[in-house]
Amino acid sequence: MRIKTQNTFYLALIVVVAIQLIGCSDKPVNLSVARESVKEYYESGEFDEELDNVIREAKDKFSKVEFTENAVVIFDVDETALNNYEVSKEMGYGYVYEMVYDWTQNAKVPAFPQVKQLYDYLLSKGSKIIFLTARGYDEYHATYNNLITQGYTEFDTLIAKSKNEYEMKSLEFKSTKRVWLTEYGYEIIGTVGDQWSDLEGPHHGIQIKIPNYIYQDIY
Repeated sequence: MRIKTQNTFYLALIVVVAIQLIGCSDKPVNLSVARESVKEYYESGEFDEELDNVIREAKDKFSKVEFTENAVVIFDVDETALNNYEVSKEMGYGYVYEMVYDWTQNAKVPAFPQVKQLYDYLLSKGSKIIFLTARGYDEYHATYNNLITQGYTEFDTLIAKSKNEYEMKSLEFKSTKRVWLTEYGYEIIGTVGDQWSDLEGPHHGIQIKIPNYIYQDIY
């Protein structure tokens, strides 16, 4: 959620995901209808039901894995470990850079309880945890503190973008970091994220896709 972009671009993505929810046509729908469709899905309990199923299936997949000493699962942060729905709603499901930046710097973004359950389950299995985010390094300390206060108190490291990586696409950035981690000695068992750019590329292991109907990373 670090990259500056045009609000209208993210609003257009709402139309795309709303089409998936409405399911009646491949044509764009009115933005007001799209927003209400997304709002209803998130606030009616349907989103939580979907996420419950995703985490249930994830636990089943990881239950079949033998975790070695250097086994690690990599978690994304935004819309994966932490839930930015409230600020997205305040922005009309668009994107206002200053609002997002203030929100993340406040370090009070709530966790997804279901994702936190998966995190706890993986720790109980002996997995190491690494958080890999496309947030900028100027947001590192707020992100670190936010994770801790939301109960993510045990992890090997948090990786964010350095200044010379801000222009990298998410897929390239996260793929490069996973290669580096394997060279460092980690065995990547799985990746957990809300965007396919969190999950695709080399060394991804078991891919756990967290649903996100608010925005889509173009990579």
